[in-house]
Amino acid sequence: PLGVVAGITPFNSPAMIPLWMFPMAAVCGNTSIVKPSERDPGATMILMELARDAGLPPGVVNVIHGRHNSVNFICDNPDIKAISFVGSDQAGEYIYERGSKNGKRVQCNMGAKNHGVIMPDANKESTLTQLLGAAFGAAGQRCMALSTAVFVGESKKWIPELVERAKKLKVTAGHESDSDLGPLISPESKKRVEELIQAGVDAGADLLLDGRGIKVPGYEKGNFVGPTMLHQVNPTMKCYTEEIFGPVLISMEVDNLDEAIKVVNSNPYGNGTAIFTTNGATARKYTMECDVGQVGVNVPIPVPLP
Repeated sequence: PLGVVAGITPFNSPAMIPLWMFPMAAVCGNTSIVKPSERDPGATMILMELARDAGLPPGVVNVIHGRHNSVNFICDNPDIKAISFVGSDQAGEYIYERGSKNGKRVQCNMGAKNHGVIMPDANKESTLTQLLGAAFGAAGQRCMALSTAVFVGESKKWIPELVERAKKLKVTAGHESDSDLGPLISPESKKRVEELIQAGVDAGADLLLDGRGIKVPGYEKGNFVGPTMLHQVNPTMKCYTEEIFGPVLISMEVDNLDEAIKVVNSNPYGNGTAIFTTNGATARKYTMECDVGQVGVNVPIPVPLP
């Protein structure tokens, strides 16, 4: 046990991510402070009610709300011995530096650019279905979104069908029963996503599907961006070098598996990746040679949950 530990959580998984933190801390003999995102703190408060009803003693887990001042309090308070953070690069770098300077253990899970490598021998139906879900689920607002597709050899012939399937996804409010993807978290997020799409177009990428300007009946003021696909992206483009965090799938073509591995390993992010193939030797080569933390074989979002 360390004593008092803190968790700083993002908006996009407001129940799941706190559950990575305070239950394990309690089991290991620690008390916790949770600072949820100010954009959707309600889920954390429901978790606190459930923890209380389950018999967790008062004071074992506590919640503070706010933005910068709350983060600074966690980073600076000498009674807090460790910090776990999930969120953006900018916030994570700040928390890591400030918390570490104050002698705390700090772990920060930040941005990503996850690649999916599609081999020509992959199961086409399964692969296309999984690409759609992994790229556009949660409107792309998750660090494990499969945001970059690398088509190897003849698999590039599947791209037109992928576009047609993406066109059929239903964009509406997340609580609607027929929703495939909902809105972005804020007007600022919508603006940033649209700017990164335009940056890709300006740099020469092929805009295969444009989700900008979508109007959702009944939710005309919502922060919606529809499924968007940019093809022939290269590693120098801003839409590739930055995490978009929206419903945008960028893609490129390579001739063979070695080229695909080179693309993945050249990217500074190493959160997760996936390969789609029916060949065991290909899968083994990819998992052994990719310098990425989490690798899925025909599993688009390879997250081992606690």
